[in-house]
This record gives sequence, structure tokens and C-alpha cells, in this order.
Amino acid sequence: MPDLGVPTSQLILAAEQTLYMVFVSLVLGTILALIMAFTLVLTNRDSILPNKYIYGILNAVINTVRSVPFIILMVFIMPLTKMIVGTRIGTTAALVPLVIFIAPYLTRLFENSILDVNKGIIEAAQAMGASYFEIIWYFLLPEAKGSLILSITTGTIGLIGATAMAGAIGAGGVGDLALTYGYERMNTPLMLFTVVILIIFVQIIQTIGNHLAFKTRNH
Repeated sequence: MPDLGVPTSQLILAAEQTLYMVFVSLVLGTILALIMAFTLVLTNRDSILPNKYIYGILNAVINTVRSVPFIILMVFIMPLTKMIVGTRIGTTAALVPLVIFIAPYLTRLFENSILDVNKGIIEAAQAMGASYFEIIWYFLLPEAKGSLILSITTGTIGLIGATAMAGAIGAGGVGDLALTYGYERMNTPLMLFTVVILIIFVQIIQTIGNHLAFKTRNH
């Protein structure tokens, strides 16, 4: 490996920090997004549990959070971050804004995936006497699974980009390494190396997502 101007241990630490931030925030964000997406789909006026108040409030909250750029959101919610994880800076502190950033984003993607499910399937489930939970678990989720996987893939790639900005609160990661040691210190080999690593990350994630979605849709 060429001399990149930083020890190998620092490169490994940056990769671990990026993977940690992406994995934890993706898991938590996906759970929240699924709950919010199903709430939106089921409570809209043409669905089986119409409720304009729940739909309207949730819809407005999601739009509001999504309209705030991540770097501003990260700084704005620092008091909340401190309250939840006990600190405003560091890799773990970055998880709070990352989850708040990715959950509404995934919610919109999931909502579109669920809305694409044929309404006849829901009507058939109701005709068989399925409960609301059973409609979600046995009918909507299996039908939308392929599209949901692609949505998670898109969200994961978006999270990798957001982790680079999380360096502003000392979260570290590959993106922060590129900016701090590559750009600010004019270390071109390191900058090139980190760009290649991020491209490889994205290619691997997209390939796995496409493969899983294809297998799901052809089963």
C-alpha cells in the first residue's frame, strides 16, 4: 500500500466508525420508518383506517424534518442528543441526528413501496377476516418486500454521505478522514484512497440490494 500519511490503524478506525454509524442508525431508522410508513398508508383517507388528524400531523412532521439540511439538523438537536446519549460530540452522539435524518427519508420510500401493492390484496385479506396486524404482516409486507429492500439500499447509500458531515461533531469516519487529512492537509493520495473506498462501499451495497430484491421478486 502507498504511503497515505496516516497510520493503518487510523484508516481501520475510520472504516469501523463509518460502519458503526451506518449500521446502527439504519437499523433504528428502518424500524421507525416502517412504523411511520404503515401509519401513513393505513390512516390516509382512502385506506382501511382513515384518520385525518394522525395522517396530517405525521405527514407535517416528516415534511418538516426532511426540509432541514442534515448539517443544520445535527447542530440544532444537540440538546436532544445530549439528553439521549449523554454527550453532544463523538461517534455515538452522531447516531441521534443520523436516525432522525434517515427515518423520515425512508418513510417516504417505504410509503411509496406499500402504496404500490395492489389494493385488491387488501380487500381479499379483509374478506378473509384478517386483522389489521395480519394484513400488514401476511399481505402488505410480503408483497412490498422487494421494493422495501431497494428503498433500504437507497437509504444506506444516503447514510454513508451523511456520515461524512457527522465529522463536524467529532464523529470520525471515512468521510471525515478525507476532509481533515485529505483536503485540509492537501494529502491527495489519501483523498483518492478514501474516495475509492467510499465508491467500493456503495457498489457493494447496491449490488447486494439489487440481488436480494431480484431474488425476493422472483420467488
